[in-house]
Amino acid sequence: MTRAGGKPNINTSPVTLGAGFQFAVSVDCVIFGYENNTLKVLLINCDLPEFKDQWSLLGDLVHPDEDLENAAYRILRERTGLENVFLEQVQTFGSINRHPAGRVITTAYFSLLNVRDHQLKLLNNDLHWHSLKDISCMAFDHKQILDTCYFTLQKKIQEEPIIFNLLANKFSLRELQVLYETILNVELDRRNFRKKLFTTNLLTDLEEMETNVPHRPGRLYSFNHRQYAEMKKKTFVGIDF
Repeated sequence: MTRAGGKPNINTSPVTLGAGFQFAVSVDCVIFGYENNTLKVLLINCDLPEFKDQWSLLGDLVHPDEDLENAAYRILRERTGLENVFLEQVQTFGSINRHPAGRVITTAYFSLLNVRDHQLKLLNNDLHWHSLKDISCMAFDHKQILDTCYFTLQKKIQEEPIIFNLLANKFSLRELQVLYETILNVELDRRNFRKKLFTTNLLTDLEEMETNVPHRPGRLYSFNHRQYAEMKKKTFVGIDF
């Protein structure tokens, strides 16, 4: 947990439960992005001397007058300028020595963005997209938080159609399959993949074709939000690959 990559003043709003017992509560956001067939995560350079030249997640202390989810949306807005994006709570991390400044308990959220359609609106933050495969070490316990959120993402995309948050509104089945394969780190059978997708009735054929692609153009589809809303009223069992 950092304030724009820096050291938080955890004594500004401590919670006191008894003599000598103080701690701070924070939120950390794992922002996944997808671009050029690569799963990425948005990180910020940490300026704490203990973690020199290391990267950290976007986070901040929770204000006394806000709940966790509002804090997570505030962090996204203040750090990136982005609003109205997918956000979901994952897990709370509370190891005693996870922060060098003192006792800090953090709750992790993950967000999904199509990098091409969600350009960062704030350019003065030291923010950078990093390929998930290239990240081996991070500040604090943020690598553990990142790995936990990635595992959650792999599980959730087979239970709920959240994966469409990483795609443009119009996409080909080839693009969708590559995205699933990238996140799950597996190779999927093309025919079986398409058969399972079509049985969900969640795709709308736009009767359009791809243009300016180096391969045979494919048909374009969109995610049917109305159909999914109807299915949720009954039972949606997900897509098990």
